[in-house]
Amino acid sequence: MKKKKIWIILVTVIVLGSGAFFYIKSNSASEQDNSDPYVVAERGVVIEKALAVGTIEPENEIEIKSKISGVVNKIFAEPGDYVREGQPLIEVRPDPTPLELAEAKRNLERTQIEQANLERELERMNVLRERNLVSQQEFDQLEQRYDDVEIRVQINKERLDLLESGRVAIGNTIIESVIRSPVDGFILEKMVDIGEPVVPLTSYQAGTPLMSIAGMERLLFKGTVDEIDVGKLEEGMPAEIKIGALPNITVKGILNRISLKAKLQDNATVFPVEITITDANGAVLRAGYSANADIIIERMDNAITIPERVITMRDGRAFVEVAGDDSQKRIEKEVELGLSDAITVAVVDGLEEGEKVLEKPVRKLTVR
Repeated sequence: MKKKKIWIILVTVIVLGSGAFFYIKSNSASEQDNSDPYVVAERGVVIEKALAVGTIEPENEIEIKSKISGVVNKIFAEPGDYVREGQPLIEVRPDPTPLELAEAKRNLERTQIEQANLERELERMNVLRERNLVSQQEFDQLEQRYDDVEIRVQINKERLDLLESGRVAIGNTIIESVIRSPVDGFILEKMVDIGEPVVPLTSYQAGTPLMSIAGMERLLFKGTVDEIDVGKLEEGMPAEIKIGALPNITVKGILNRISLKAKLQDNATVFPVEITITDANGAVLRAGYSANADIIIERMDNAITIPERVITMRDGRAFVEVAGDDSQKRIEKEVELGLSDAITVAVVDGLEEGEKVLEKPVRKLTVR
């Protein structure tokens, strides 16, 4: 009998305890269901920024070209090499056509014959002048013709030397088939291989690009900004650059140029911008990296912030709802807004730090 009574008491206690537990849990759950969701006004930073999309590029990139025609004979530097000013890069071997070589030789022979004839005539004219049989003016004219043909002989000699050997000296200037680096820098790209033809750079033709070289000490971000944001930008604004190949690194920069003219890109009107990189944050930057830049237009630190979604605008004024008492569960308060980044907004007046702001009621769709 005693054991039976003990078992009855234990079962009763368990049943009553379970009922009380589920009752309390259901009440607390119903209270949670009945309470409105809210956000807490917190101290934070709000940044208004404009997005620029572009690439990392050197400030000055130089294309190396040849002043003589021919074919690539030797290559002394490869992409990635650092070269000093005057260091050899490429040797171009002259490769004249038979007609060009024959014309150059015949032109030199003609001018040399003309020079020899004028030299004999000048000697004869000098004898006649001493006998007063010709005027000084006639002698001066012949002397000038001789000087002219002497210059043409020199030009034709230099042209022939250039075609045959690829090297000629004109005064203190040496023109040779070995192309040397004009600046200190890194070889970024090689555009030709050994044996390829080379068109020279002249006043009427662009010439064959052989290599590109640039100093990597001063780099730029070059990109575009949407026309909606360009009116807010000013030169000198700070920028934070995110590089796709370096996801964990933020590069600092300063906006230094905003184009005065827009361009159409993917059916959108955009403005080119340039940002000078001031701090690479220890990263090794390479020309051609794709990147996005956040140009900081305005910034508010230590501001009271709330999500912009809880704001209700009416007649140009901003309102939020806070929890009330039993008689009025939601109370509307007017607030003064500051800076917004389209997600978070700063509240200048009307809210205190830690105050709870209710979310907007969820609208229910009725199906008929």
